[in-house]
Amino acid sequence: MQATDRLLRDKDAAEALGVSKTTFWRRVNDGTVPPPVKIGGSTRWPQSEIQAVIERAKATRMAAA
Repeated sequence: MQATDRLLRDKDAAEALGVSKTTFWRRVNDGTVPPPVKIGGSTRWPQSEIQAVIERAKATRMAAA
């Protein structure tokens, strides 16, 4: 059985990244965070995509060191 990828609201995704909702939306607009998945009237981000943003930032940090 395959585990499901939890969908996060903007508030929860921003919290995972340690930023405000305003900054989170700035990162969506500048392409740092991928665009949301729209399901009906809901706007959500797969948790794996938010984790990938964190992993990319860590990799960039390691490459710069």
